[in-house]
Amino acid sequence: MNRSRTLFAALAGGFAAAAAAAAEGGEPGGVFAGDVGNALWTLVIFGLVVFVLGKFAWKPILKGLSEREAFIRTSLEQAKKDREEAAARLREYGEKLDQARQEASAIVEEARRDADEVKRRLQEEAQQEGRQIVERARREVEIASETAKKQLFTLAADLATGVAGRILERELRPEDHRRLIDQAITEIDRSGQ
Repeated sequence: MNRSRTLFAALAGGFAAAAAAAAEGGEPGGVFAGDVGNALWTLVIFGLVVFVLGKFAWKPILKGLSEREAFIRTSLEQAKKDREEAAARLREYGEKLDQARQEASAIVEEARRDADEVKRRLQEEAQQEGRQIVERARREVEIASETAKKQLFTLAADLATGVAGRILERELRPEDHRRLIDQAITEIDRSGQ
């Protein structure tokens, strides 16, 4: 209301100045040119318009502006809250990602250790199996060697008895033959040890 009074006073002052200029013989083409009655009714109508606008239009306009200001303030606060929540979630996801990376590294390291253990165990088993194969082959070679020696001794004894029998011109009996073979094998075994 203070504004409307100030505005009204300014218009009244302008009207008075224009009326004084017209009375002195100034030019009638100004804003306030005309008679005093028209100017007075113009001021009254202007005052009524200001009063009606102040009573019915400015309050809803100000109320709308206040509501808009409150909406903007609420929106800014909500945006700030949302931004803080997003930052918190981003930190949380970053921590979870770091944790997942650490877990993945631990899993890879554990798998590597397990693979090394399996590799070591397989190597040991392969070495053990190789030693067993070598030992079995050695025993088989010894058995084959003993068998070959016995066959060789038997053959040698047969040849020796055959030669000795021819020399003596007599034929040995099978018991004599067997006894000579056993003696020859025993002597060879003693000399081989």
